[in-house]
Amino acid sequence: MIAVVRIVLLILFFLLSTVAGLLICLVRPFHPNNVYIFSHWYGWAAWIFGLKVEIRQHNGADIGQPCVYIANHQNNLDLFTISNAVELRTVTIGKKSLKFIPFFGQLYWLSGNILIDRQNKSRALGAMLGAAERIGRDKISVWMFPEGTRSYGRGLLPFKMGAFHIALEANVPVVPVCMSSTHGQFKLNRWNNGKVIVQIMAPQTLQRDQVNIREFAQNVHQQMQQQIALLDSELGNDYTANNIKAKE
Repeated sequence: MIAVVRIVLLILFFLLSTVAGLLICLVRPFHPNNVYIFSHWYGWAAWIFGLKVEIRQHNGADIGQPCVYIANHQNNLDLFTISNAVELRTVTIGKKSLKFIPFFGQLYWLSGNILIDRQNKSRALGAMLGAAERIGRDKISVWMFPEGTRSYGRGLLPFKMGAFHIALEANVPVVPVCMSSTHGQFKLNRWNNGKVIVQIMAPQTLQRDQVNIREFAQNVHQQMQQQIALLDSELGNDYTANNIKAKE
């Protein structure tokens, strides 16, 4: 019964949010705050999945400035969990094929997100250089998943260098965003599916004449691995083991 209610609520949410979003985009297409609004709509819908999402921010994180956010990408639940952490004047970079998903794809494009063709390296590079230019020109931030694909419980995958090249070209910091592991946490027919923690970490500065970009990326990867492990440990000891298992 819970599964049926959840599916109905999700269908209604998708219909209403997509129609409302497209209407907003027709009035102000590509506005830098569209993604923030729609991301928090989806973040609000986390309760439909029986998930509680907590957003934490490092005291030293100056989120008011343009930057490149890099986050771990786990599964389709990310749309309703880590989206809560998207800040004002932030757009995402996604694959060009998203544009052709009926309704959602048009909403994604008109929201102002940046689309890249991963199959064409020269076009992908051009789009990334264009993203760096937009950061400086429009004073926006860019949100990326540097793993390039969903991890599906395999841990934090190796990073691709695109996000770091954009940060270097735009001369803005990299801000890591870590979410606790959600693989296997959600069950459609269970009302309470536990808690998810998203930690926005301190900005990391990339300077062309001081840092090897690959070493920098590896260092950030290690820091994010450690942070995710801390979040998982906290939830495993305090919430997941004692609360979710008791309700199964």
